[in-house]
Amino acid sequence: MRDEWFPLVNEEGETIGKATRKECHSGSKQLHPVIHLHIFNKEGELYLQKRSMTKDIQPGKWDTAVGGHIDYGETVEEALRREVHEELGITDFIPEFITRYVFESSIEKELVNTFRTIYDGKIIPDTEELDGGRFWPIEEVKANLGKNVFTPNFEQEFRRLFL
Repeated sequence: MRDEWFPLVNEEGETIGKATRKECHSGSKQLHPVIHLHIFNKEGELYLQKRSMTKDIQPGKWDTAVGGHIDYGETVEEALRREVHEELGITDFIPEFITRYVFESSIEKELVNTFRTIYDGKIIPDTEELDGGRFWPIEEVKANLGKNVFTPNFEQEFRRLFL
């Protein structure tokens, strides 16, 4: 399997180098960019994906509708559209930029580019990466915060953006 290359960025998102996925996830804390997309339907419910039980990080937890790494040489918008298509089969949506922030875990440091969209079309979750997904009423999301239902990353972002 070939190495996946990620851009290394500063906090403004400007590329300052590149590193492999393995290097970025090895505890080196090299800042690399990712995208998140929050999908709402017209009723204001939030779509969440259920992570596959085969995932090495947070298996079986509910997470942001779409999240993924930006490949070296790819723009934020290109990565967003690629990931949304790969994970949920969606090609026709209008992203709205919300915010950019640094997320740090014990093994990595990411520059998260966060978007939202309103979408009521067909969603076809990738069965290799996901164990499905569904729309959640916001009150149901709030009622399940802190109960080990969601990924810590999703909970932190939800609290920051929507509470």
